[in-house]
Amino acid sequence: MAALRPILPFRPFRRAAVLLAGGTALGLAGLVAGPAILAQIEGERGIAPIASTGDFEVGGIEVNVSGSSAADARAKGWQDAERQAWKKLWETNGMGAGNAPALDPATLDSMVGAVMVEHEEIGPHRYIARLGVRFDRARTGGYLGMRGAVTRSAPLLIIPVVYEGGVASVYETRTPWQRAWAEFHTGESAIDYVRPNGAGPESLLLTEGQLSRRSRAWWRLVLDDFGAADVVMPIARLTREFPGGPIHGTFTARHGPDNRFLGQFEMTAPGDDALPQMLADAVHRLDAIYTQALQRGELAPDSTLTMAPQFDAKQINQILDSLGPVRPRAPDPATPAAAVPGAPGQSAPGTVPAAPAVAAHTVTVQVATPEGTSLDAGLSAVRGVSGVQAVATASVAVGGTSVLRVTYAGELETLAAALRGQGWRVTVGANALSIRK
Repeated sequence: MAALRPILPFRPFRRAAVLLAGGTALGLAGLVAGPAILAQIEGERGIAPIASTGDFEVGGIEVNVSGSSAADARAKGWQDAERQAWKKLWETNGMGAGNAPALDPATLDSMVGAVMVEHEEIGPHRYIARLGVRFDRARTGGYLGMRGAVTRSAPLLIIPVVYEGGVASVYETRTPWQRAWAEFHTGESAIDYVRPNGAGPESLLLTEGQLSRRSRAWWRLVLDDFGAADVVMPIARLTREFPGGPIHGTFTARHGPDNRFLGQFEMTAPGDDALPQMLADAVHRLDAIYTQALQRGELAPDSTLTMAPQFDAKQINQILDSLGPVRPRAPDPATPAAAVPGAPGQSAPGTVPAAPAVAAHTVTVQVATPEGTSLDAGLSAVRGVSGVQAVATASVAVGGTSVLRVTYAGELETLAAALRGQGWRVTVGANALSIRK
C-alpha cells in the first residue's frame, strides 16, 4: 500500500499567487500603455467630406429604360435622369410645380456638370438605376433667377450625433450618420458648415459629451481649433423593430453652446438597404431647418464666444457728454513766461504732455485649474487687468495647471499686484506668473 503524502494547506500559496499575478499585470500594463493610448485615435474612423461648390445637386432619380444595346439603354437612362432632375430642381427652388421650361437635350446636357451613379443594373437591352445629377450653377442660375449673391451664415462647426442601440457616437466609429453629412453637398446651402474629418484626435475632442458643456472657455478652444464662429448639432436617434426590419429615426436640430432646440421630425426606412437614402433625406430637411433659422435671425453666433472685448459706444458717448467741454486754465501771473502754455517751445493750450508709452510684451501665466470653472475664472481675472491687450490659451489641463499667453503693456509686478487685488495667490518668476485661488 502506498504511503499517504501529507496535503499541504492551500491558503499560504494563495497570497503568493495573487502577488505574482499583480506583478505580472503591472508589467503588462507598462508594456501596453503606449499602444493602448495610440489605439484610441488609430483605426478606420474618419470620413473625408466631399468637396463642395456652388453647384446644384439632385439625387435619388429612378430610371428604367430599354435600348438597342446596353450602351444605348444607359445613354437613354442618363438623358431621362437629366430631364427628371431638371424638373425636380425647378420645383425645389420655388419656381412652381409642373411648369419647368422644356429644354432641348443639347442645352440640358451643357448645364449638367456630372452624373453620379448611386445604384445601377445593366442588361443587354435594359438599364435600371438610381442616379444623381449635378448642375453647374453659372449655367443654371440664370434659369432659376439666381444671378445675385447668396447670403450665407457664419462658419458653423457641425457635430453629428447618432444614438443607436443605446450608444451615442460622433466620430468614435464610422457611422452612416457621419457618412450622410460627409456626402452632403453643402455648396448649395446657405449654411457655411465646418465639417471635421473625424480621424485622429478629432474623435477624442468631439464627442457626445461636448453637447452638455456650457463653459465658454472650452467652446472657444474647440471653435478656434476648427476656425468656426459657432456650433450646430444635428442629432439622429435610430431604433429598429427587429433585425433587418423597419428603422425608425427621430431627427433633431440643435444650435449653440447652450444646446438650443430648433426643430424635430421623424422618418422611417423599410430596411437596412433604405437607411442611407433616409439619412440623406434627413440631412436635407435638417439643412432646411437651419436655413429657416438663419432667415429668422436665430442662427447668429453667440456673442459670449467672441474673445474680443465688447464696447457700448452709446454709453461711452453719454459719459463724455456728462463731463462737458474741456476749458483751458488761465495762466498764473506768478508763473514764469517759459512755463506759460503757448509760449515758444511749449505745448498748445489745453494739451497734456503724453506719458511715455510702455511697450507690450508677452507674459506666461500659469493657472491652477482643478476644475473647468477655474480656467474661466483665471481668464476673466487676467482679461480684467488694465493694460492686458490679448489673452490666448496655450494649453489646458483640468486637474492640473493650464498655461496662458498674455500680451501686457506694463511691468510684471504691476500685473501681479492687480491679480493679488482680485484675491489670487501670485508667484512671480522669470517673465512668468503662477496664480491660484
